[in-house]
Amino acid sequence: MMESMSQDKISEDVTLQEADIKAGSILGLCRGRAPKASEVFLSFILGSDLQEGQEQDIILDESLTVKKCLDQMLLRAGLPGDAGWHLRKMDWCYEAGDAVTEEDSSLKDLKIRSGDIFVITEGRLPPKGFLKLPIWLYCPKTQQTSVNHNTSSPSDKILLSVHFTDNSVHEDVESDLCFVCHIEISKDASLQDLKLQIMTLTVFDALGIPSPEFLRIWTLDNKRLGKLLRLNQLQMSDYKMGINTTLCVEPLQQEEILGPQDLLLRVQLSVPGECRYFPSVDVAWNISRGCTASALRQKIANHCSLSVDNVEIAKYFPDKNEWLPISSWTPHVSKKKKKKKADSLQGAPYYLKDGDIIGVKNLLLDDRADFYSEVDFIAKEKQRQNAEGKKSSQALCNDKVRPRGRKTETPLSIRVGVFR
Repeated sequence: MMESMSQDKISEDVTLQEADIKAGSILGLCRGRAPKASEVFLSFILGSDLQEGQEQDIILDESLTVKKCLDQMLLRAGLPGDAGWHLRKMDWCYEAGDAVTEEDSSLKDLKIRSGDIFVITEGRLPPKGFLKLPIWLYCPKTQQTSVNHNTSSPSDKILLSVHFTDNSVHEDVESDLCFVCHIEISKDASLQDLKLQIMTLTVFDALGIPSPEFLRIWTLDNKRLGKLLRLNQLQMSDYKMGINTTLCVEPLQQEEILGPQDLLLRVQLSVPGECRYFPSVDVAWNISRGCTASALRQKIANHCSLSVDNVEIAKYFPDKNEWLPISSWTPHVSKKKKKKKADSLQGAPYYLKDGDIIGVKNLLLDDRADFYSEVDFIAKEKQRQNAEGKKSSQALCNDKVRPRGRKTETPLSIRVGVFR
């Protein structure tokens, strides 16, 4: 069997022109027979062994369905077929990409070509019209003391319920998340139906959640809370949920019904004279009249029972462990000029969204110059050390690379024609 340097396997039934072999093309000779015109040469790898060089090759007829293709790969890999598996196509980052959901379609119909790599992933695909969604539990270690959370550390109660009721739940020690399980739900189901189904899970049943209004549902992006799902009557398809969607559930102590114009913020009041904050408080802010800095400052001042002039606020960026002060100062506008419209905090540079942390300083008691806490200083120092470690590793790799000799420069003449 022969293959080109582009890793494409060449069938013996095609002409050189059809194989796009030209003068100067480099070919390699491989063991095994070449695929026929109606066959495809595929590679596959087990999802737990995602390392280059671990792939296995197989030649299959392009008329086979995806399900039969999976069966052949499982047989070649020596894996039990009744355990429940599905195929995912390898993406360009050498990671498991989207699942191949059309199990009854043929390889030809799905335009699967020779050279494609598939990942055998554990778990069966949901029935047609259903979604299989991973569910995580949000249980922060520094639990909030707002009207929607107990002051007696409910996170401890949640974790106790998790560990004593379901041994399959896995806690992420570096975050405030615990993985619970996967659920299957129809794409036509509403958010209310999703909450009711979640309430039947062992972990949430042990918490004694009285109604769906005591649950917040978030999307999870890179193990961070993403979009907050609201409006219980909307269907899963309205939220554009797909096979790669991950959900996170936050239990509440009081029922909550957020409207489309409500913005949920975590407000933290700084401890006067110390580099730390009191536990955060959930604040629902209606932005129907504008999402401006002055309006947010007024909202937080009212919530903290303080004067607007004695309040200073900032947004926290957890990725960088930095605070960005939110100023309500606006430049003077001449009467002759059109009054400038106030900038929305949902745009640059704040990009305010649900779940953002807002730091608050009481200027009557707190005269610190910034909003940084001891936790931020420790995190930034850790980031600096990691960055230096990466630079050292990169420099070491560059030293091992032999520098290439510079090519000699040759003069270049450019002639431009006259077009009139």
